[in-house]
Amino acid sequence: MIELQTVERVYGDGALGMRALQGVSLTVLSGEFVSIMGPSGSGKSTLLHLVSFLDTPTRGTYRFRGRDTATFSDAERAAIRNKEIGFVFQAFNLLGRMSVYENVELPLLYSSLHPEERRAAIEAAVLSVGLTEKLHLKANTLSGGEKQRVAIARALVCKPSIICADEPTGNLDSVSGAQVMEILRRLNEEGHTIILVTHETYTARYGRRLVTMKDGRIASDERVAGHASAGLSK
Repeated sequence: MIELQTVERVYGDGALGMRALQGVSLTVLSGEFVSIMGPSGSGKSTLLHLVSFLDTPTRGTYRFRGRDTATFSDAERAAIRNKEIGFVFQAFNLLGRMSVYENVELPLLYSSLHPEERRAAIEAAVLSVGLTEKLHLKANTLSGGEKQRVAIARALVCKPSIICADEPTGNLDSVSGAQVMEILRRLNEEGHTIILVTHETYTARYGRRLVTMKDGRIASDERVAGHASAGLSK
């Protein structure tokens, strides 16, 4: 599904440019759960932004489903972000004065779905994270764990194949964090590809693979003990 070959990402020009990624090669198969760890400044979030089409390589090749992404138009990149990829962020990025229903609806505002299909998609996404009873409450009345579950529902509403999660438990206590990770684990078991960036070891171990980064490079890439991968494809 995702294949990076000697990818670099440089911010700025000339000798003073900051090399966020240096010669990164990585393959992610459909259905995998990959955790990416590393200290601040290691390049893990830059890598996530690149594979999720929020950024582009300075050098190297990124192939998505076998196609070189350098050939993608802006419209194609936007369509992939909207339809193929769901985003979950540390800060939730919810609109506090809007209801759970309205927050989850946001990715569908410009879709061609019939109103009844839209409602069904929203209700199914909220049900999948166990918040049906909160459907019409304002987001700013929810706990941190509930807000992150709403963010996951919003990521799911367009039925993406990939979920990119950037420090999804960073603002949560251990109990709420574990609840969020169990949801991501279940979604992976249902067939979603999960790419998780985290600095927390216990969170990373929910993944089937652990990629460790240092100074913009991949320092290690290993299977997580107790997690067997099967039936994966590009």
